[in-house]
Amino acid sequence: MPNPVSSDVHVNALLTNISVALIQRETAFISGQVFPVVPVAKQSDYYMQYTQEDWLRIKAQKRAPATESAGGGFGITADNTYFADVWAFHQDVDDPTRANADNPLNMDRDATEYVTRQMLLAKEHDWMSAFLGNAIWGTSKTPDPLWDDAAEASVPIADVETGARTIEAATGYRPNVLVLSPDVYSVLKNHKSIIDRIKYTQRGVVTPELLAALFDVDRVLVARAVYDATAEGATSVPQFMATKRALLVYAEPAPGIMKPSAGYSFAWSGLYGAQAYGARIKRFRIEAIAADRIEGEMAFDHVLVSKVLGYYFHACIA
Repeated sequence: MPNPVSSDVHVNALLTNISVALIQRETAFISGQVFPVVPVAKQSDYYMQYTQEDWLRIKAQKRAPATESAGGGFGITADNTYFADVWAFHQDVDDPTRANADNPLNMDRDATEYVTRQMLLAKEHDWMSAFLGNAIWGTSKTPDPLWDDAAEASVPIADVETGARTIEAATGYRPNVLVLSPDVYSVLKNHKSIIDRIKYTQRGVVTPELLAALFDVDRVLVARAVYDATAEGATSVPQFMATKRALLVYAEPAPGIMKPSAGYSFAWSGLYGAQAYGARIKRFRIEAIAADRIEGEMAFDHVLVSKVLGYYFHACIA
């Protein structure tokens, strides 16, 4: 075995820039759009959470002359933790393939995009598992009647408003984000009650922005990520990651101290060479196989912070 040869082990700026650009452009992936992304210096740590009840109780009292004022305080728990697991994937670009590639192929660029897409798929799937499921949020329910009810008796706007009032009554915060699976979005954009409300508008076409106005939220996000759950070599069966569901949450627009949010996405930006998303792309030489390895890493943790700030609709349509 020859002595080790010089290898490119530094974080490659060009490849990382390509990766970051992909993360920013891939609007089908919502894991970085719903909740604030909090860059963290350490892989694991504690975050503080204030006792909600202390902020809702009325403790101020009338004060008689020459008497002390009513006083009190609020509780803080500091035992809440996150842990940013490192996810990784690589593709090897061998010398013969690179040498034989015709324009406009760029093997390094293509490998970087492929590696980045693999990490995005993993991150999106992990987000779905963390936040889109029964018994996760304060309320989980199936609309009755379903939103695609053939008799057109369903009332999705009223159902979402009930969810919004439930969250606001329990917390004092009005939810501001509605996440829809693509099939639910398709049903809503063609729902009679919604068409009737917008048919006289200038555009007359239902969009996520228009639905946001109708549902009285800041944003409507459609979870369009597609993946294939079959084993390699089996017949491909692409499918949406999310189907028949909707999630209404309050997501803090600007994370900070004493700012509640239904969830946070912690990104380990302290990982050597990582960007704010907690991701990095490396290229290094492996002489033993005469190839350059394009390797991606992404370190994150999707954390449910307050379940009462979310309202989950499952099996929304038949």
